[in-house]
Amino acid sequence: MTTEQPGYVWSAVQDAPVREIFPGIRVRPLWSGGAAKAAVLEMDPGSRWEGVDVHAPGPEEVFVVSGVFNDGERDYPAGSFIHAPAGSSHVPQSVEGCTLFLFYPEG
Repeated sequence: MTTEQPGYVWSAVQDAPVREIFPGIRVRPLWSGGAAKAAVLEMDPGSRWEGVDVHAPGPEEVFVVSGVFNDGERDYPAGSFIHAPAGSSHVPQSVEGCTLFLFYPEG
C-alpha cells in the first residue's frame, strides 16, 4: 500500500498552523474533510476555556495525549478517551497543562 493514493493525507503537528483561541489555549488544525475535522489542542498549565464549550452540530472525540485534562467535573490523565455526544457541554481546563487530539466527525 502506498501513501500516494487519492484522499490519503498526513500532517505533522509541529508544521500545523497554530492559533490561540483563549489565553494559554492553542489549536492546531490537522485535517478537514467535508464536515469532519481533526486538530490538536494545547492547554498551558492553569488555562481555562472562556465560557462553556457546547458540542454542536455533532459529537466531540477527545484523546488526552499528555498531561491531565479536566472537563469542569473530573480529571482525565494521558491515555484517556472521551466521547462527548452532540448537545453535551463542558468547561475545558487544565491545572498542569495538557495536549489533546480532537476529532469532530460531524463538524
